[in-house]
Amino acid sequence: MKKELSIRLSRVRKALAAMDLDAVLITCPENRYYLSGFKAGDTGLAESSGCLLITRSENLLLTDGRYIEQAGKEAPLFSVAPYKKGAPPLLRRLFRDLGIDRCGYEPSFISCAMYRRIKKAVYPASLVDFGNLVFRMRSRKEPWEIERIEAAEQVAEEVFEEAVSSLRPGMTEKDVAFKILKGLHIKADGPSFSPIVASGPNSALPHAVPTNRKIRQGEPIVIDLGARLDGYCSDMTRTMFIGQPDDFTMHIYSVVKEAQEVAEAFIGEGVTGKDADGVARDVIKRHGLGKYFCHGLGHGVGVAIHEEPVLSFRNRKRLRSGMVVTVEPGVYVPGRGGVRLENMGVVDEGGLRIITSKKWYYDFGP
Repeated sequence: MKKELSIRLSRVRKALAAMDLDAVLITCPENRYYLSGFKAGDTGLAESSGCLLITRSENLLLTDGRYIEQAGKEAPLFSVAPYKKGAPPLLRRLFRDLGIDRCGYEPSFISCAMYRRIKKAVYPASLVDFGNLVFRMRSRKEPWEIERIEAAEQVAEEVFEEAVSSLRPGMTEKDVAFKILKGLHIKADGPSFSPIVASGPNSALPHAVPTNRKIRQGEPIVIDLGARLDGYCSDMTRTMFIGQPDDFTMHIYSVVKEAQEVAEAFIGEGVTGKDADGVARDVIKRHGLGKYFCHGLGHGVGVAIHEEPVLSFRNRKRLRSGMVVTVEPGVYVPGRGGVRLENMGVVDEGGLRIITSKKWYYDFGP
């Protein structure tokens, strides 16, 4: 992976030259991994495992004593710079020693408090908004990255198969979620996000948290899961049933399925996120359910479970080959329940190549 990291760092350095910057400070955990290979995650906004300081000629990974050995093994292109009293005092010294006067930073991934501390520590050097270059770089995947995402998806589907094969009335949502989590920790590096298992009226909550509610015959069970494997994520959703659902639920299921199929056939290189969202939304509106589709059609997947691009009415940017996106229309009727279906696909010149298995679908007719 050294070659790939070198190419990525070269692109960052070209941006430094173009923006007349001496360095950039990388604080987004996924960007940190993407540029260095350092896998440690942050446990919260105020609990970071480190940051990268990339200059015109130096690669530095700043971290504390907990991660020194790990950083040395996982980030071979970086020199590890340990700190004992946090990053700002070390940055003060590094800015002085390396002659850094203008440094880029990531506004979306630094707290106001930390920004103020760093700004005070490095004065009179200035901090400059670095923009979203690294996020854009991440949005287009190399073939080997797509292979890792596909491998993560295959594992997730194996775990999903095991979980749904054991579905019985009386099981709780937490029972199912525990089976999923156990399988993902055994077969992969863990989940790419906390799995959603939402039954009955809870399925009308797009980001429901599994509860002790017992699953009943005939009601929708929305199961949304993903695996993290070798640094990359997967994401899929199916709505399952034990027995036959009622007519209303079968209707909204058929509408969501139609919306997904239409969107998947439409998406390809050059299509905007807005238009991709629009074709699915139009199907749902045509059936009188438009007000119940309350989120965007999809999002990018890679080293993070949500990354660029975004398929929504807000995004007029065009999709490009190599992007991995989800297609996940949903209808959520408060008090009654909901349906969501989600696949991942790779954008290319020929359209959208679906990498999620076309399994666990129902055909309830028109």
